[in-house]
Amino acid sequence: MGKAILLFFMVVISTITYGQENLIQKNLSTAIIQYKAMDIVLPNNLFPRSVNNDGSLMTNESHWWTSGFYPGSLWYLFEYSGDTAIYRAAIKKLKVVEIEKKNYRDHDIGFKIFCSFGNAYRITSDTSYIPIIITAAQTLTKRFNPKVGCIRSWDNINDSTQFRVIIDNMMNLELLFWATKQTGDPTFYKIAVSHANKTLNNHFRPDGSSFHLVSYDQKTGLVQYKKTVQGYADESAWARGQAWGLYGYTVCFRETGDSSYLNQAEKIAALIIKHPNLPEDKIFYWDFNAPNIPNALRDASAAAIAASALLELSQYEGKANKEIFIRFANDIIKNLCSEKYRSKPGENNNFLLKHCVGNLPANSEVDVPLSYADYYYVEALMRLHNIQQGLNPILQ
Repeated sequence: MGKAILLFFMVVISTITYGQENLIQKNLSTAIIQYKAMDIVLPNNLFPRSVNNDGSLMTNESHWWTSGFYPGSLWYLFEYSGDTAIYRAAIKKLKVVEIEKKNYRDHDIGFKIFCSFGNAYRITSDTSYIPIIITAAQTLTKRFNPKVGCIRSWDNINDSTQFRVIIDNMMNLELLFWATKQTGDPTFYKIAVSHANKTLNNHFRPDGSSFHLVSYDQKTGLVQYKKTVQGYADESAWARGQAWGLYGYTVCFRETGDSSYLNQAEKIAALIIKHPNLPEDKIFYWDFNAPNIPNALRDASAAAIAASALLELSQYEGKANKEIFIRFANDIIKNLCSEKYRSKPGENNNFLLKHCVGNLPANSEVDVPLSYADYYYVEALMRLHNIQQGLNPILQ
C-alpha cells in the first residue's frame, strides 16, 4: 500500500474514535474467551453450527458446508492474540476438516478448506498446507461444466438436465485464484473467471440485486429459470445473497483487475447502502423486500459479510467511495458489537453473534447464531483493526 493511501486511511479513520478501537479490541478479546469455552464443550470430531430449538448447541460433521468457519475464526483470533490455546484448538479442527479436500459432492469446498487451511497457511507459512489447498481446488474444478461455463452448486438427482448455480458460489472462486498463483496452472484461474462472468451476465438485475439461483440446461448452457430458495420471493433481494455477491466480486477484482467486477461490486454496494428498506442500525432485514418490514427478522450474518467486503472494496476506490464504504462498515461493526447483537461470555452457547437467519422459508436456523456470521464478524473486526493501525485491511 502506498504512503498516500495510508495517509488517507489515517485521515478517514481519525473520525472513528479511539473508543471504537477499544471496542474492537474488547470484542476480539472477548471472542477469544468465548471460543476457548466453545472448544472445551465441542466434541473433537464436530463443528459448531447453530443452536437447536431447545437452545442446545447444534453441531455438524466436516461434510456440512459450514465446517471451515469455526477453525477459520480460530485462526483469525490466534493471529490477533498469539494465544497458544486458540492455536491448539485451530490445529485440532484442521485435522478433522482436511478430509473435505477431496469431497466433490458440493461446491462449498472453498468455504471448508480455504477459510480453514487458507488462513492457517497465510498466518503460519507452513508449506505442508499448500498441497491440501491445491487438492481442494482440483476437486472443485470437477464441478465445472464448460458448456454452461459455471461450477455446479447443487446437484439435482431428479432432473439430470438441470445445472443449478447459486450466488453463494462466488465465494469459492478465491480458492481457484489462489491455486493458480501457487501452481502457475492457469486452469483454475480460467474456471473462476468463466464462472464469475456467467454469473455476472445471468444472476443480476438492472438495480444490482441478484437472484439466488439460476438453473442452466447443462447440455445447451441456456438458462432454464431463475428463482429463490432462501429468500422471500424470486424477484426479491435476499440479504445474504447480496452480501455474497458483493464479497465475491470484490475478490474477483482483486485477483484479476477486471473493472467489470469492480463495477458490479460498487453497484451491489450502492444497492445496499441506499436501499429504502435499510434499517437505521444498518443490520439488514433477512430479505430487503421482506413483507413485514419493519418487523421482519434481521440477519446479522449478512451484515457481517457485507461489512468485511466493504472494508476490502474501500481499498480500490477514490476518496469519496473509500470514505463512504469505511464509515458504513464501521457503523455495521459498531452495532454488531452492541448488546442487541453481541453475546456475552457464557451466553448463546459461546457463539459471538445473535439474530441471524439461515433459511427462513424452510424454517431452518431462524433468529439464531450461525458459525459463518461469527467468522465474517471476526474478519471484519480484524480488517477494521488493521486499518486503524495503518495496515492493509486485506488479509492475504
